[in-house]
Amino acid sequence: MTTAPRRIVVTGMGANPGFDLARSLQRRGLHVIATDAHPLAPGLLLPGVTARTTPRADDPRYGEAMMRLCRETAADAIMVGIENDLAPLLDLEHALAAAGVRLWLPEPSAVETCLDKAAFDAALRAHRIPTPRTYLPEQLDTVPDDGRPLVVKPRRGHGAQNVFFCHTREQARVLCELVPEPLIQERVRGTEFTADCVVDRTSRASAVLRHRDLVKAGLAAVATTFHDQEVAERVEQTLAAVGAQGLCCVQGFITDDGPQRVLITELNVRVAGGFALSEAAGADLVGQTVNGLFGHPIDHSRLAYRPGVFLTKYVETLATGHRATHPAWKDTSR
Repeated sequence: MTTAPRRIVVTGMGANPGFDLARSLQRRGLHVIATDAHPLAPGLLLPGVTARTTPRADDPRYGEAMMRLCRETAADAIMVGIENDLAPLLDLEHALAAAGVRLWLPEPSAVETCLDKAAFDAALRAHRIPTPRTYLPEQLDTVPDDGRPLVVKPRRGHGAQNVFFCHTREQARVLCELVPEPLIQERVRGTEFTADCVVDRTSRASAVLRHRDLVKAGLAAVATTFHDQEVAERVEQTLAAVGAQGLCCVQGFITDDGPQRVLITELNVRVAGGFALSEAAGADLVGQTVNGLFGHPIDHSRLAYRPGVFLTKYVETLATGHRATHPAWKDTSR
């Protein structure tokens, strides 16, 4: 008797993380139910997926629509491809579990800490983990006005949207009027890195380190895996400080100068946009995450990887046509 493949909902199929996650799941023989709020999201056109549209994550109808989608598609689990879906899916966690749909995320407090850059900064400082100096708009007068570069970004932003660089306190003050829910950080110089991480239910973590050699619009267009004990330790400290669990990614810098060599800037409780490099380097990132998702042990030996493996990404035209013929154009959110 042949067992039907597990059916996994992947959200955020209009962006790189969800798109590549869906393809990785398919390579492992799993069936992907691809979802996005926009019916022309490229991931909805992946061959072999069940494509469905949903309301936006901030739409009051989102929860009801996701529950209905899971029932209608006989979904076994949900994996998140974009930050927007985290909070509303956490609100559905008990209802999903009662329906037999698995969701593997950290505690709500950990998710909130990662979504709020000010809260994340506070968590790192409480655990003495080096991170760029961060200020809220009401603290602007305490920002050093010595010409050092600054970054103004949304407190709850993602994907490098509404991120601006400046050099003076007054420039930062103007940018704070333009950026939604802004905060100000010192701009760090050095080599940017991402760590693709899996944290099991006993809090044991494995991390794959990769340099972000060329970054475009927040996405690593060129990256290379590397080993560095100090970076690995900082990543593990960050995961523990926040209480991360499941598949996630940590970002930071190896600095050119300054009192601290390694600074942490971000932790995302979702798959990273360049995780395919970690898999190419030998780490069974998605396979072990699926094991954990369905309550099986994670084999951390399968998350070892080779340094010096590279990845390059580029933008291509996936499809053109008339939207009336698009298979996912029909709004199934009802």
